[in-house]
Amino acid sequence: MNKYNEMKELFELANRKYLIEQKELIQSGVSERTLCGQLMLYLNKVKDKALYRQYYVDVEYNRNINGRLKTIKDGEGEIITINCDLILHSRGENLVQDNLIALEMKKSNGRRSEKEKDRERLKALTRQSFDNIWSYDGKSLPEHVCRYILGVYYELNISRMEALVEYYQNGKLVQSYTLSI
Repeated sequence: MNKYNEMKELFELANRKYLIEQKELIQSGVSERTLCGQLMLYLNKVKDKALYRQYYVDVEYNRNINGRLKTIKDGEGEIITINCDLILHSRGENLVQDNLIALEMKKSNGRRSEKEKDRERLKALTRQSFDNIWSYDGKSLPEHVCRYILGVYYELNISRMEALVEYYQNGKLVQSYTLSI
Protein backbone atom coordinates (compact mmCIF):
# COMPACT_ATOMS: atom_id res chain seq x y z
CA MET A 1 0.00 0.00 0.00
CA ASN A 2 1.41 3.43 -0.86
CA LYS A 3 1.87 6.08 1.86
CA TYR A 4 -1.02 8.25 0.64
CA ASN A 5 -3.51 5.36 0.92
CA GLU A 6 -2.00 4.36 4.24
CA MET A 7 -2.49 7.89 5.64
CA LYS A 8 -6.01 8.04 4.22
CA GLU A 9 -6.89 4.72 5.86
CA LEU A 10 -5.38 5.89 9.15
CA PHE A 11 -7.45 9.09 9.09
CA GLU A 12 -10.65 7.30 8.08
CA LEU A 13 -10.34 4.79 10.91
CA ALA A 14 -9.89 7.58 13.47
CA ASN A 15 -12.69 9.63 11.90
CA ARG A 16 -15.21 6.76 11.95
CA LYS A 17 -14.69 6.26 15.68
CA TYR A 18 -14.71 10.00 16.32
CA LEU A 19 -18.02 10.58 14.51
CA ILE A 20 -19.71 7.71 16.35
CA GLU A 21 -18.39 8.41 19.84
CA GLN A 22 -18.46 12.23 19.73
CA LYS A 23 -21.81 12.74 18.01
CA GLU A 24 -23.33 14.54 21.01
CA LEU A 25 -20.30 16.83 21.33
CA ILE A 26 -20.51 17.72 17.64
CA GLN A 27 -24.25 18.45 17.98
CA SER A 28 -23.62 20.69 20.98
CA GLY A 29 -22.03 23.42 18.84
CA VAL A 30 -18.67 23.60 20.65
CA SER A 31 -15.72 25.37 19.02
CA GLU A 32 -13.63 23.96 16.18
CA ARG A 33 -10.66 23.83 18.55
CA THR A 34 -12.56 21.53 20.92
CA LEU A 35 -13.68 19.33 18.03
CA CYS A 36 -10.10 19.15 16.69
CA GLY A 37 -8.84 18.28 20.17
CA GLN A 38 -11.17 15.32 20.31
CA LEU A 39 -10.28 14.17 16.78
CA MET A 40 -6.62 14.42 17.81
CA LEU A 41 -7.22 11.83 20.54
CA TYR A 42 -8.66 9.34 18.05
CA LEU A 43 -5.89 9.92 15.53
CA ASN A 44 -3.35 9.46 18.31
CA LYS A 45 -4.81 6.06 19.21
CA VAL A 46 -4.84 4.71 15.66
CA LYS A 47 -1.37 5.99 14.72
CA ASP A 48 0.12 4.11 17.69
CA LYS A 49 -1.44 0.87 16.43
CA ALA A 50 -0.24 1.53 12.87
CA LEU A 51 3.53 1.68 13.51
CA TYR A 52 3.65 5.48 13.77
CA ARG A 53 4.38 5.69 17.52
CA GLN A 54 7.35 7.97 16.83
CA TYR A 55 5.04 10.60 15.31
CA TYR A 56 3.02 13.25 17.15
CA VAL A 57 -0.53 14.48 16.67
CA ASP A 58 -0.69 18.20 17.47
CA VAL A 59 -3.46 20.79 17.42
CA GLU A 60 -2.59 24.33 16.25
CA TYR A 61 1.13 23.52 16.03
CA ASN A 62 3.12 26.48 14.68
CA ARG A 63 6.84 25.71 15.09
CA ASN A 64 9.44 24.37 12.72
CA ILE A 65 13.00 23.24 13.39
CA ASN A 66 14.86 25.25 16.07
CA GLY A 67 11.66 26.95 17.19
CA ARG A 68 11.12 28.98 14.00
CA LEU A 69 7.56 29.72 12.98
CA LYS A 70 6.19 27.38 10.32
CA THR A 71 5.82 29.12 6.97
CA ILE A 72 4.50 28.39 3.51
CA LYS A 73 4.45 30.38 0.28
CA ASP A 74 1.02 31.36 -0.97
CA GLY A 75 -0.11 31.43 -4.61
CA GLU A 76 1.68 34.74 -5.20
CA GLY A 77 4.92 33.55 -3.61
CA GLU A 78 4.39 35.55 -0.43
CA ILE A 79 5.76 33.92 2.73
CA ILE A 80 3.07 33.46 5.37
CA THR A 81 3.20 31.88 8.83
CA ILE A 82 0.85 29.01 9.52
CA ASN A 83 -0.57 26.87 12.25
CA CYS A 84 -2.66 24.03 10.97
CA ASP A 85 -5.70 22.91 12.95
CA LEU A 86 -4.33 19.38 13.35
CA ILE A 87 -1.17 17.68 12.10
CA LEU A 88 0.51 14.29 12.29
CA HIS A 89 4.27 14.84 12.04
CA SER A 90 7.62 13.94 13.58
CA ARG A 91 8.35 17.47 14.86
CA GLY A 92 11.43 17.46 12.66
CA GLU A 93 12.83 14.21 14.09
CA ASN A 94 12.35 12.09 10.96
CA LEU A 95 14.10 13.73 8.02
CA VAL A 96 13.04 10.95 5.65
CA GLN A 97 9.34 11.81 6.13
CA ASP A 98 8.61 14.51 8.69
CA ASN A 99 5.06 15.42 7.67
CA LEU A 100 2.25 12.90 7.28
CA ILE A 101 -1.23 14.46 7.67
CA ALA A 102 -2.37 18.11 7.77
CA LEU A 103 -6.02 18.77 8.58
CA GLU A 104 -8.01 22.00 8.44
CA MET A 105 -11.43 21.96 10.10
CA LYS A 106 -14.31 24.37 9.59
CA LYS A 107 -17.97 24.51 10.47
CA SER A 108 -20.27 24.91 7.47
CA ASN A 109 -21.51 28.29 8.73
CA GLY A 110 -17.98 29.74 8.65
CA ARG A 111 -16.85 32.41 6.20
CA ARG A 112 -16.32 31.24 2.64
CA SER A 113 -13.06 33.22 2.43
CA GLU A 114 -11.65 31.38 5.47
CA LYS A 115 -12.65 28.02 4.00
CA GLU A 116 -10.84 28.88 0.77
CA LYS A 117 -7.72 29.96 2.70
CA ASP A 118 -7.72 26.56 4.42
CA ARG A 119 -7.99 24.76 1.09
CA GLU A 120 -5.15 26.82 -0.38
CA ARG A 121 -3.05 26.09 2.71
CA LEU A 122 -3.60 22.35 2.23
CA LYS A 123 -2.53 22.62 -1.40
CA ALA A 124 0.65 24.37 -0.28
CA LEU A 125 1.35 21.91 2.55
CA THR A 126 1.06 18.87 0.29
CA ARG A 127 3.42 20.20 -2.39
CA GLN A 128 6.81 18.55 -2.73
CA SER A 129 8.56 21.95 -2.65
CA PHE A 130 7.82 25.64 -3.12
CA ASP A 131 10.63 26.93 -5.22
CA ASN A 132 11.61 23.85 -7.23
CA ILE A 133 15.13 24.47 -5.91
CA TRP A 134 14.96 22.53 -2.64
CA SER A 135 15.10 18.82 -3.24
CA TYR A 136 14.67 16.10 -0.68
CA ASP A 137 18.07 14.79 0.40
CA GLY A 138 17.16 13.01 3.64
CA LYS A 139 19.53 15.29 5.59
CA SER A 140 17.72 18.61 5.80
CA LEU A 141 14.20 19.95 5.82
CA PRO A 142 12.96 22.67 3.44
CA GLU A 143 12.76 26.29 4.53
CA HIS A 144 8.97 26.31 4.11
CA VAL A 145 6.72 23.53 5.32
CA CYS A 146 5.68 21.04 2.64
CA ARG A 147 5.68 17.33 1.77
CA TYR A 148 2.62 16.35 3.81
CA ILE A 149 1.48 13.05 2.37
CA LEU A 150 -2.21 13.79 2.97
CA GLY A 151 -4.09 17.06 3.37
CA VAL A 152 -7.62 16.88 4.76
CA TYR A 153 -10.21 19.65 4.57
CA TYR A 154 -12.92 18.74 7.08
CA GLU A 155 -16.17 20.69 7.25
CA LEU A 156 -18.91 19.92 9.77
CA ASN A 157 -22.51 20.80 8.98
CA ILE A 158 -24.19 20.50 12.36
CA SER A 159 -27.74 21.26 11.18
CA ARG A 160 -27.55 18.45 8.59
CA MET A 161 -25.28 16.25 10.75
CA GLU A 162 -22.85 15.77 7.87
CA ALA A 163 -19.11 15.97 7.44
CA LEU A 164 -17.57 17.07 4.15
CA VAL A 165 -14.15 15.48 3.65
CA GLU A 166 -11.71 16.59 0.94
CA TYR A 167 -8.33 14.95 0.36
CA TYR A 168 -5.31 16.79 -1.03
CA GLN A 169 -2.15 15.24 -2.43
CA ASN A 170 0.80 16.86 -4.20
CA GLY A 171 -0.84 20.29 -4.15
CA LYS A 172 -4.17 19.18 -5.61
CA LEU A 173 -7.66 18.18 -4.51
CA VAL A 174 -7.94 14.47 -5.33
CA GLN A 175 -11.16 13.32 -3.62
CA SER A 176 -14.26 14.77 -1.96
CA TYR A 177 -17.18 13.09 -0.21
CA THR A 178 -19.82 13.68 2.46
CA LEU A 179 -20.50 11.47 5.47
CA SER A 180 -23.60 11.30 7.62
CA ILE A 181 -22.88 11.74 11.32
